[in-house]
Amino acid sequence: MHEQEVIKILKDDLNFSLEAIKKLELFAKKLIFANQKYNFISKSTEVDLWERHILDSAQLVKFVDFKKGSLADLGTGAGFPGIILAIFNSNKDFHVKLYEKSPVKTNFLQNLIKDLSIRADVLPNVYEKNIECDFVVCRAFKKLNQVIQVSREIVKKPHKLIVLKGQNAQEELKKALKNHKYDYKIEKSMTNEKSKIIIVEFN
Repeated sequence: MHEQEVIKILKDDLNFSLEAIKKLELFAKKLIFANQKYNFISKSTEVDLWERHILDSAQLVKFVDFKKGSLADLGTGAGFPGIILAIFNSNKDFHVKLYEKSPVKTNFLQNLIKDLSIRADVLPNVYEKNIECDFVVCRAFKKLNQVIQVSREIVKKPHKLIVLKGQNAQEELKKALKNHKYDYKIEKSMTNEKSKIIIVEFN
């Protein structure tokens, strides 16, 4: 999918504003530039940046209520999905927390937040203290059982956990929930028919 095709989906299907699209375009430029030096994303995926990374992250707006509260992105890396969700958010009372321990990525993210004028903070360590938020998202943080452990032990209740996963989502979920029962659902990904979005309710 080309950039313009993805932008059409972002506007028509996911309700991204024109202002948000402009910020995404700036973000994409800055990421490609930084990637020459730091390899934040695999070089082979640069050509698919809009579909593989931006749209993949953006589809999570369907499962987040931006009217109130806050969101934590565990292991955000170069800002996926947290920066994309922060760009979408137009509510000044909704806050995005980006957890990233790499100093190089943290510096990149802090500059992005300033340049894009978005409401977000970068925090260094998921395990340092309790996380207060209404939504937890992650894309490539850790194995699902470890993510669920963080949600269970570190994040305040209630909250909703939203995880982007590959084709083994169902299998991983079964293992992760073997000893703990939570309400969950599995949604299809917009970017890959084998990928899934796992949503778990923690009350």
